[in-house]
Amino acid sequence: MDRVAQRLGQLIAGESLDLPLLVQGASTRRALIDAYRAAGNAVLVGSVSFWEGIDIRGEALSLVVIDKLPFAPPDDPVVEAKIRHLKRIGRNAFNEFQLPEAVMLMKQGAGRLIRDENDRGVLMIVDERLVSKSYGKTVLASLPPFARTRSETDAIAFLSARGKKGRWRPDYFLSCCR
Repeated sequence: MDRVAQRLGQLIAGESLDLPLLVQGASTRRALIDAYRAAGNAVLVGSVSFWEGIDIRGEALSLVVIDKLPFAPPDDPVVEAKIRHLKRIGRNAFNEFQLPEAVMLMKQGAGRLIRDENDRGVLMIVDERLVSKSYGKTVLASLPPFARTRSETDAIAFLSARGKKGRWRPDYFLSCCR
């Protein structure tokens, strides 16, 4: 997260963009969210904790980037215990626990972008596993009916057409992978 924030800071400065960069840990969660709302054009870099309980409607939030599918770390003691238990009773821990948990978190992540019928934006998922692994289809099927592309040009064109009714309907757009 810090490396992403540092690189974004360099890009923003290098292009002389007027974009406030807010980074989780630099202030309280509440203060960051308030600053994000007030700015209207800020970049907020945060972890999964920003996926829950945040309601930012309208153009202030038009792009959500998810760098990797949100699988819980298998070495987390609680996760490890659940996996062991499921395996011990002959169940498939990945399909019955890890994948459903990741799907739920992805839906929450997508939900940050689209809060009501007037919202529009791009959900960018840069984890290649979404298209390279069989379980990627399960994750994609759980998301709202986004128009989909792997084209950066299409995603930029969609964001540039703010407020205009474009060829992409509904007004949610998924740009997948690198």
